[in-house]
Amino acid sequence: MGTAAAIGRKSIQFANVAVNAAVLIVILLLLAFSCYSLWDSNQVFSLASAAQYEKYKPSEEDGGLSFSELQAINPDVFAWINVYGTHIDYPVVQGKDNKKYVNRDAQDKYSIAGSLFLDAHNSRDFSDSSSIIYGHHMEKRAMFGEIGLFTEKSFFDARRYGTLYYEGREHGLEIFAFIQTNAFDYELYRTNIAGKTEQRDYLDLLLRQAQHARADITVTAEDRFVLLSTCSDNTTNGRSVLVGRITDEIHEDPFESKTTDAHPVIDTLTNLWMRIPVWGWLAAAALLLALLAVILTRIIKKKQKPGPYNNPKRRSKKSSKGVQKV
Repeated sequence: MGTAAAIGRKSIQFANVAVNAAVLIVILLLLAFSCYSLWDSNQVFSLASAAQYEKYKPSEEDGGLSFSELQAINPDVFAWINVYGTHIDYPVVQGKDNKKYVNRDAQDKYSIAGSLFLDAHNSRDFSDSSSIIYGHHMEKRAMFGEIGLFTEKSFFDARRYGTLYYEGREHGLEIFAFIQTNAFDYELYRTNIAGKTEQRDYLDLLLRQAQHARADITVTAEDRFVLLSTCSDNTTNGRSVLVGRITDEIHEDPFESKTTDAHPVIDTLTNLWMRIPVWGWLAAAALLLALLAVILTRIIKKKQKPGPYNNPKRRSKKSSKGVQKV
């Protein structure tokens, strides 16, 4: 009887150890997967950040040498766009079709974030009446992630200008309308507008569909328009489109010495988060795994340690006190 009870207790203890070990393994695997997911997400946003290309941005001081370095890496790079008061400050590429740079960066490497790319049917000298630049709508204000913010009139009103660099010189960009539409709006997504009548009709279409438009800007059919298009959060096939015109006048950036972030502290922490190297993530994951393993091991040992009332030796001593010798 005693042997059977001892076997039963050992079986229960073994089962407890096995269950605890299984739970520990599952938790460790989940933690490892979570750490990898965070690292992978960090990598995506880090590669999509405008800061990734800052060293290649053309300027009058270097005569465009830094930009030429990027063009040497990828000849499809031909322009640079900057919208004041946003993080839109990227090189622009153009492929033979509109699929190549959906998942390739400006250095022609695979990237989920893709690139800002000009419609394949447009001319690189922006001589068309309407030129369309596409980009992903990403979180953390990367790529065209801020275009959706132009739905707020105050945000739209405060951001009027930008620059567009191409053919070795910088041009002005004047934002005059914001449109919400869908991916099947073929009249809006036109690149083959020819003739004054069609140009006037197209301008009327832009102003008619505009959610916001500037009444103090006189736009004519002879202007050259640039449409910045990205996905919208509102509907599955929704599109947000920021519309500007190319000008010879370059306005000063009123946000240059100011922060454009609604939450500067959060964005600062986000930038630091994005800059953590791979070895930093691996070290943090290893430390967390080791800490969790130690905690769970102690918990298991504590459960296995017999208490004062479960100790067989103590039970035998207690029971012997009430037995009289014969």
